[in-house]
Amino acid sequence: MNINQLTEIVKKKLKNNISCDKIEIHDKTFLHKNHASNDKNKFHIKLIITSEYLKKKNKIQSTKEIYKILEHELKYNIHSIQILIN
Repeated sequence: MNINQLTEIVKKKLKNNISCDKIEIHDKTFLHKNHASNDKNKFHIKLIITSEYLKKKNKIQSTKEIYKILEHELKYNIHSIQILIN
């Protein structure tokens, strides 16, 4: 899987499961390039989600919900994830 495919899957899953106005995904994989645990088949992504639904929840609740939705991708395709909710 490449970053473009992962981006599309993540956007689709989030849009299908959470009421959100906007989802931005940035590839930050370069931040882990020289780490010993770096796996070239896993990515570091930054999610910026605009969602009144998530804003009404506390940070832990919204993060848990996102992690549950992206469970498969987190296990197999995502090394690291940053989440910002606007």
